[in-house]
Parts: sequence; structure tokens; C-alpha cells
Amino acid sequence: MTIALIVGALLDLALGDPRWLPHPIRGMGLLINTLERLLRKIPNERAGGCVLVCAVLFIVVAVVTFTLRLGGFLIATYWIFTCLAVRSLDQESNKVIEALRVGDIGRARTLVGHLVGRDTKHLSEKEVTRAVFETVAENMSDAIVAPLFYLAILGVPGMVGYKAVNTMDSMIGYKNDRYIRFGWAAARLDDVANYIPARITACLIVFSAALVRLRWRRAIHVVFRDARLQPSPNAGYPEAALAGALGVQLGGLNYYFGRPVEKPFLGDPLEDLEWRRFSQVRQLLYLVTAFSCIGVALWLL
Repeated sequence: MTIALIVGALLDLALGDPRWLPHPIRGMGLLINTLERLLRKIPNERAGGCVLVCAVLFIVVAVVTFTLRLGGFLIATYWIFTCLAVRSLDQESNKVIEALRVGDIGRARTLVGHLVGRDTKHLSEKEVTRAVFETVAENMSDAIVAPLFYLAILGVPGMVGYKAVNTMDSMIGYKNDRYIRFGWAAARLDDVANYIPARITACLIVFSAALVRLRWRRAIHVVFRDARLQPSPNAGYPEAALAGALGVQLGGLNYYFGRPVEKPFLGDPLEDLEWRRFSQVRQLLYLVTAFSCIGVALWLL
């Protein structure tokens, strides 16, 4: 399993998410949409959502287990490769930063809309930058640390099962009229699944910040002071760690489906929140990835 992890991680860094390769997340999305159409017929929306969560997890874990019996090392490497998203997170975030670099705020707004769930049509340059930094921080947990955490404790089926949970939350875990009841189970399960990984991610950001001489002591202070203030029980931890390490302030007013949502601030505005700081965010992203992969590889030996 250790060799499969190393090869899978290197493939992710080298190839990212090539469009020519069948990706399990797209299959999960199709499955979720199909089951939602069927289960919407159940009068009790929460019950329908619970059935969807159970059905998706059962099908995904069954498929992964079956394919592992057929292909062994190669199939395990494929699943690990497709469950990590380091290069794609870096590439998609960097596209937004490059648009800001050349002063194309319209393109930056469009591109950041592919990364975040908030409304982006009227974001300022600073707000676009904040959205990029927040999504990279959160995805250090969702796209890197959490999948590897479940690989370590539950093997490849657990890793892919986690990605199914995360995908369900991203598709139906919204607090709007359509999903507040139907997506309740998916959202709550995602909260539980990310509880430990989010806190591990914050610790790794602090450690990485110390290595590259960022404000690691401030990061610790901000995590303990601000992380629990966020509505999400998990997203605040990596975001607070990143805010503290950079000496910037994240959080504030966002709009979702036209409705304003005021989130608590994370960190202190000791320095300006500028897109030029993205190089430091990237340093932290790749250090967190390296430490996560090394730790899990050693665990699996």
C-alpha cells in the first residue's frame, strides 16, 4: 500500500486531473443526481436524504472493494491518484491569481466561481483573493489531509468513501430551501468525517509555517481564538491557521444565492490581503501535502 500511495501521489503532482481519464468524482456526481431524482418522491425529505447517503456509500465502497480484488496494486494506485487533488487545486487557484496579476477582475471573478460556492459576480480584488486563500486552506483538509487520513485508518475503500461523503456535501449539503432537509444527512456526515482531519491540517499548517519562517506562533493563537467562531465546525481550523501564518484577516461578508451571510473574522489584519501572498500559500500547500504523504506512508509500512 505504501508504494501505491507514493506512486499515486506522484501521479497527482505530475498529471493533476486529466480530462481523458475517467474520474470517480464524476461518476459519484452522476450517481448522486440519479438517486436524488428517485428519492425526491419520498414525502419525508430528511428520510430521502438519509437513504441517498447510505445508498451512495454502499455502492461506492462495494465498487472499490470489487475492483481492488481484480487489480490489486494498479487499481489501488488509480484510486489514490484520483482521490488526491493537489495539482488541480494549485492550478485552478493559480489561474485566478494570474487573472488578478494582469488586472482582469472579470475573469478572476468567473474563475473563482469555479472554486467556491459563494456568489462572485461583484467581488472586489481583495474579496477574490480572500476567496482563493480560504478555499485553498479548506481544501488542504478536504482534498489532501482527510483522504490520506482515511486511507491510513480504513484503506482505499475508506479513502474513496470519504470522497463520496465530501462530494455529497458539495452537491446537496446546502442550507437553502431545496436542500436544508434533503441534504441534512450529507452535511452532518461531512462534519463528522472532517472533524479530526481539519484539526490535523491546522497543526500541519502551523508546523509548515515555522519551517518557512511565517508567523507560526500567531497561527497557533488565531486557531485557539477564532477557529471555533465559524459556523462550520471544521473549516475554521485550517483557515484560521492560514490567516495567522500570513498575518492577514479572512472571513467576513459573503453572498450565497443572493443572500448575505456574515461570517466571523479569522486572524488580524497585520498585513494587507494581497494576491502576491499566494506564493506563500502555495509553499504551505505543498509542505502540508509532503508531511501528510510521508506520515501516512510511514504508518502503512
